[in-house]
Amino acid sequence: MIDYLLALATVTLAWWISTGLVLLLNRLGAQWQRASLLAVTALVLLSLIYLPGRSDDRSAAGALLGFGQGLVIWAWLEMTYLMGVITGPRKTPCPSNAGTLQRFWLGLQTSLYHEISVITMVALVIFVAGDGPNQVAAATCVSLWLMRWSAKLNLFLGVRNYNSDWFPAHLQYLDSYTRRASMNLLFPVSVTIGTIVAVLLLGQAMATNDPFLRSANLLVSALLSLAVLEHWFLMYPFGESVLWRWALTPSAKPPSSAHKNTAAAEVPSLGVPKHP
Repeated sequence: MIDYLLALATVTLAWWISTGLVLLLNRLGAQWQRASLLAVTALVLLSLIYLPGRSDDRSAAGALLGFGQGLVIWAWLEMTYLMGVITGPRKTPCPSNAGTLQRFWLGLQTSLYHEISVITMVALVIFVAGDGPNQVAAATCVSLWLMRWSAKLNLFLGVRNYNSDWFPAHLQYLDSYTRRASMNLLFPVSVTIGTIVAVLLLGQAMATNDPFLRSANLLVSALLSLAVLEHWFLMYPFGESVLWRWALTPSAKPPSSAHKNTAAAEVPSLGVPKHP
């Protein structure tokens, strides 16, 4: 169990720091944003170049490095959206009289190009990783992708605890595509499936003496555990926003009284993004 706690602590630290850095960058000038995006782009290219060799590394360190590669790639995807580099053809609020199907279609258009880029990048990671035994980078990206879509669908169907004030100013129109509701039918399915998979991976990790398999399963299990926790943030206030107070500069808008102490609008987090 100590191994799982260490893996959870590692993933949580990365989640906390990465979320805070993205929130901070969204409130800094364009020069800082361009510089940070260029730096992360360079890291992504290096990750893709070294990914084939990493896929043959069956050590515990290899699992951790593969996990880090997956996180860097995911962070780049989220940064390109938040900074407005890759979004979608629609950049206006949803009409107030739009029905559910129309709201879904219009909401999809707000991030269509980004959704295509995510699918393309995840497919590229899977392809580049090949058939080597170390598939931690691919598993990380796939896990984040699926849980991201789960969070987005929950936002579309309706959640109780959601803070649109954490959106960058140029993405504030996205709030019009979400709903506030005490519960939706997808939420219990999302948290149940996520929890089951996380527990199954934990069980596999505890059942093996192979250092690589143990580390790989523990890291992805911890990642899914945090993703499930972020789903719960969407429904119930835990005061989690205080965790990133250091990243919210004085220029940031204070949360509105209706939605204070709510989950971040977007985290690349290990990021389960919560944008619509």
